[in-house]
Amino acid sequence: MATWVTYIGCGLRLYGDAGNADLIKIHIRSGKLTLMRFDDFVDKPLPRMMQRVKISLRKQDFDVFDYGGIYTPPYLYRKSRFINEEFPNYAEQVAFDDALDAINLFDLGGYGPKPEDFDAGLANARWCIERFQFMRSQEIPDLDAPCGRFFSYRQFMECGETQARTGIVNWPNQPDTYTALYELATHLLDPIIDYYGMVRLTYGFCAPELARLIPGRIAPKLDQHASHERNRLGNPICERLGAAVDFWVEDEDMIEVGRWIAENLPFDRLYLYGPNNPLHLSYGPEQSRQITLMRPRGQDGRLVPSTLTVDKLRSLQWNPLINQG
Repeated sequence: MATWVTYIGCGLRLYGDAGNADLIKIHIRSGKLTLMRFDDFVDKPLPRMMQRVKISLRKQDFDVFDYGGIYTPPYLYRKSRFINEEFPNYAEQVAFDDALDAINLFDLGGYGPKPEDFDAGLANARWCIERFQFMRSQEIPDLDAPCGRFFSYRQFMECGETQARTGIVNWPNQPDTYTALYELATHLLDPIIDYYGMVRLTYGFCAPELARLIPGRIAPKLDQHASHERNRLGNPICERLGAAVDFWVEDEDMIEVGRWIAENLPFDRLYLYGPNNPLHLSYGPEQSRQITLMRPRGQDGRLVPSTLTVDKLRSLQWNPLINQG
């Protein structure tokens, strides 16, 4: 400790007053000190560096670097490393840094990402920062913005046959729907595509206006295709929330695809309709990991559900019809 104090004292004797510095970095091997001043070191979880002074004890000189204008002020990541329990907002800062690590969007090694890359990555993942907390964005993104690594939001809204035939506007009104579609894409579709190759979406987001035009048996109150949209009374159309998509993988047995999903990925509900039919997959708050096999019964063709465990799905031998009797 005494060595550090002496080292800093020598540097400050050369430079002068360090009263404006928020952090002092000691470079023992190179014989340098760095004084750093930030825009609001106390009250911001990601303060931005406004000035850096590099003092060389060996050369007996110093350089001043001011940020702003053409030099973008960088963020200070993981500020909790440099403060202690007595510092204002210490507990909040630790919680913020833990949350940033848990989001797992960025490589924070070294100096971390550039501010513009950090801001863009955070917005793309539908996060925003309010004081010392991460909050889900309430902005409506551009429909052609990326939703995961392989799709845009628009592709989840214009992938169904009925929407393509009618051209009806099928856009979400709720910001949380866009967030749910992003979570579905990143946690489920991205890894599925990494493993199997590109998939074909057959049914994605479904607004009430589109649901009224779809013939056949759909269940907007259960299937999660309405995501976080609300009815005229302001209540969720589907109380399960989350988001759902139907898709198939060309030249793959969709029962086998379902097995892989059940064994490797988190999900809410997985519905299987046979080796040659699209499967239904959702991601939502419950994350129930419910697996349902849908098979036609007899000559009327009515689909009958049966719930499977992962072990039963592993050993399943597909029989397209349910025996009568």
